[in-house]
Amino acid sequence: MSNESPSQTDLALQTLGPIAGNRWIQLAAGVVAMVVISNFQYAFTLFTPGLKQQFADVPYSQIALIFSLFILFETWPVPLAGYFIDKFGIRNLMLVGAVLILLGWVLGGLYATTVFHLYVFYGAFAGTGCGIIYIATVANAVKWFPDKRGLAAGLTAAGFGGGSALTLIPISGSIATMGWAGAMTAWGVGQGLVAIAMALILHHPPAGWLPKNWVQPKAVVQTKLNFTSMQMLSQKEFYILYFMFLMVCTGGLMTTGNMSQIAKSLNVLDAKVWGIAIVPFVATLAGVTNAFARIMWGSLSDRFGREYTMAFAFALEGVLIFLMTQISGSPIAFMILMPFVFLAWGEIYALFSAITGDVFGSKNASGNYGILYTAKGLSSIMAGWGAAAVAAAYAGSFSVPYYISSAFDIVAAILALYILRPIIRKRIAVEK
Repeated sequence: MSNESPSQTDLALQTLGPIAGNRWIQLAAGVVAMVVISNFQYAFTLFTPGLKQQFADVPYSQIALIFSLFILFETWPVPLAGYFIDKFGIRNLMLVGAVLILLGWVLGGLYATTVFHLYVFYGAFAGTGCGIIYIATVANAVKWFPDKRGLAAGLTAAGFGGGSALTLIPISGSIATMGWAGAMTAWGVGQGLVAIAMALILHHPPAGWLPKNWVQPKAVVQTKLNFTSMQMLSQKEFYILYFMFLMVCTGGLMTTGNMSQIAKSLNVLDAKVWGIAIVPFVATLAGVTNAFARIMWGSLSDRFGREYTMAFAFALEGVLIFLMTQISGSPIAFMILMPFVFLAWGEIYALFSAITGDVFGSKNASGNYGILYTAKGLSSIMAGWGAAAVAAAYAGSFSVPYYISSAFDIVAAILALYILRPIIRKRIAVEK
């Protein structure tokens, strides 16, 4: 199953042992770690009805700020975490992240008596923990799979996008029987313990290791240099990538964090599918397509190139996001369209991580992608608190935020094809 030559396999096995030295086990452990942190982002919308009921005197935009703060703390401390991961290894940082996600939900469930408490526990603690685990596992996949970078990053990111498909309905059931606080506590313990176990497995490949008979795909250009973070920040293509990431994050994050309120604004919140409330049902379907998107688009980008894949996927997302404004009063349309929105959105977490390794090298991939990943944090301000505030100004309708997000996606598609691609190829063609 592995592609390593005997000498390369021996190097990994002799250095790391039979478990940590196997890149497929490394990939699997990263996927499992991503699965357990996925609920911190994708299950938030299931807690909002209970939070609104308990904190009835608090405007919804302030409750939505919990989600925005979670994304901010998931992204903005990541460059520093990525630097430490590249410098000191992955295991210790993974253990810190695992403990933080455990504390975030457990303390939130047991001790949160104000929304501010959840800003700290859910936002700061769990957000930082998830960010550490996310950047560690994605960058590890990029390091172990230079020959299948899009696919490996896609599979790892799929754990984050699709892991929630396994658990959203059970979490919804737990909330129904235990309340939001009890469910948050119980699931926080379980997810934290699994993350700790995966942290003990993960390790970077030995220095100098490469897959056997690696032939770089013609459609994907890859630098032979390894840029430090400061060197990366001196390249104009980084800022184009950052602006693109910021824009394409918005629609999907907005839908993720506000799905219950979006369903309400579309007059479908009370609908049921086979006896299951429509939001957890559709969120589960969306989790499946979100996961599949990362694998599918990541694999396609290995074959056809990152920029072409980005342009097509972003343009498709722009169309689908616009269609969300046209389905008021139709639970069937909501159920069908929403998973496709995530099918065209989830790939960003595979494509941007893969292209970071391609364009700036794999040695410092954790720190470099960590800096780019902060764009998700900025996007969360618009997608969480910002979208909720704009919707409130339009009687609870999310049409205007969706119009803005659709325009963002189309602009990002144009940038990928006509600006980013020529700049990257011109620079790498003259590298020595």
